[in-house]
Amino acid sequence: MPNGNPLVNPLGTFSADIRRDVRGVFLDIDDTLTTDGRLTAQAYGALEDLAAAGILTVPITGRPAGWCDHIARMWPVDGVVGENGAFYFVYDRARRKMQRRFLASDEERRDARARLDDLRKVILTQVPGSAVSSDQHYRETDLAIDFCEDVNRLPESAIERIVTLFEGVGASAKVSSIHVNGWFGSYDKLGMTKILMRECFRVDLDAEKEQFVFIGDSPNDAPMFGYFPHSVGVANIKDFDGRSIAEPAYVCNERCGDGFVELANALLAVR
Repeated sequence: MPNGNPLVNPLGTFSADIRRDVRGVFLDIDDTLTTDGRLTAQAYGALEDLAAAGILTVPITGRPAGWCDHIARMWPVDGVVGENGAFYFVYDRARRKMQRRFLASDEERRDARARLDDLRKVILTQVPGSAVSSDQHYRETDLAIDFCEDVNRLPESAIERIVTLFEGVGASAKVSSIHVNGWFGSYDKLGMTKILMRECFRVDLDAEKEQFVFIGDSPNDAPMFGYFPHSVGVANIKDFDGRSIAEPAYVCNERCGDGFVELANALLAVR
């Protein structure tokens, strides 16, 4: 548990020598970059400050393709991995061209969508109070079930039931701070992040991961926490004590977007 595990250190113990060598930051969005569902001026400013310092920034999110197109185009970021690793988008501003890379083929995505549409009806019937997420219309590959964003928060037993229903038909399921996301396929955030870095930035993360930081807040970030030696959790990661199969190396003092600002300032202070 991050709250009690002696192996999880306060962000203040993150060595200045290591921070000075950081080349990039991968970041979750919901409740990591955002606060109470909103992107604050301070958090967005921290993204701009990192970009101005030459530090690569890439959101790694469960949010949908429609949002990710906007993020890649409009935000001061170098690319985005969306729908929990289903794709990456990178916008070339000089050429005004979007590069979209999906792991599954068009046919595979059409087949998965039909199966997820059937599963949606089952979940909504068997888990009272759940709802399809408000951003579902903009999704290409997965089904997002809302358990607290636009509905009254469901109990843990209901969230676990949603996961069980996904897994019962062979789908992957991950719990974020607001949704349970389910999809057919074996991809995850980490796998697509590696593909993005290799194909677009000529970086072999397996060889160079110590020069990159990931910051997140919830159990669906576990593959990233477990992979990056210098992973960071915003303080609200403690809300998930006992549920994450991997934990960050460091935990911020601040929650949500303020925690992201705390990390950005720590990196910029040694540049």
